[in-house]
Amino acid sequence: MISVDSRSARASGGDPTRRQFTTNGGSRAAGAASAFPPSPQVTARTLPGEVCEMAQTQRVAVLGLGGMGRLMATRILHAGLPTTVWNRSPEPARALGGQGAQVADTPPDAVRDADIVVTMVTDTDAVLSIATDRGMLAALPDGAIWAQMSTIGVAGTERIAALVAEERPGVVLLDAPVSGSRGPAEQGKLAVFASGPEEVRDRVAPVFDAVGQRTVWLGPVGAGSRMKLVTNLLLAFVNEGIAESLALGRAFGLDRAVLIDALRGNPVVAPWASEKLERIGRDDYSPQYPLRLALKDVRLALADVDEVARLTVAERLAAWWQQVVEQGLGDEDLTVVTRAIER
Repeated sequence: MISVDSRSARASGGDPTRRQFTTNGGSRAAGAASAFPPSPQVTARTLPGEVCEMAQTQRVAVLGLGGMGRLMATRILHAGLPTTVWNRSPEPARALGGQGAQVADTPPDAVRDADIVVTMVTDTDAVLSIATDRGMLAALPDGAIWAQMSTIGVAGTERIAALVAEERPGVVLLDAPVSGSRGPAEQGKLAVFASGPEEVRDRVAPVFDAVGQRTVWLGPVGAGSRMKLVTNLLLAFVNEGIAESLALGRAFGLDRAVLIDALRGNPVVAPWASEKLERIGRDDYSPQYPLRLALKDVRLALADVDEVARLTVAERLAAWWQQVVEQGLGDEDLTVVTRAIER
């Protein structure tokens, strides 16, 4: 399958796998608009027999077993892929070891024989710590695929790509953050926003298919992170809309339970919002997507756009959510802003 960006690169005599992040003189956001294809490739396919057999023998290492990483590693392991796991604190790795995963003591031990490496940690600093301070990048075999699936924004992805290009050009980097919280991760129903060289797509497909119900290929490395920030900003607005709509209804004197029921049955309310409303109705703010991480992602979007004056609502939302985090609610689900407004 040849994507639009690869055809364009070949037509212009360029390298279709070359990683591009900005255009001359343009901002990261503006550069992205001209560098990426108008129609992303969406995959949910069955691989040809020989390719499928080869792909299913790919050895996978998953580094980072937090709320999302642990669930993704479980899906990969249960898909039948030979899986090695590592985590800074050993307990999550030991739990997966009981399910059949190999447990590594260090990142180099985890990746030394891996064909595909997945990193799923909190931020850029955590990725760099694993890659450099803990020696993962140096231990990767030539030809290995590094699927960087953490949400680290555009600038963070550029730093990782520059590091790989300089120190390990034989390693194939994919920028592939995921959309979805812990529920979809547990069910293998995430969306994968993948970007990187086209020729490795079949190799990595079993991993992406194990964790997600949909993989969207968006172009060169960096496109996936851009799409993730777009998605998370929309989600932040929806979440704040739920909170403020409920606050308005309560100010009008509407019964809270009736209000939530009416909104959940409303055709304009998306399934994600309906599920969140159901949890709010039970006062369940257990973290599917912790507020502190949602705030981090909004700030990444603001930091990666030069003309932040065009994102004035996002700026105000970030300031408000920071106040809620400072109230000690950052580890609760992002819907906890509803409770903060009601105080």
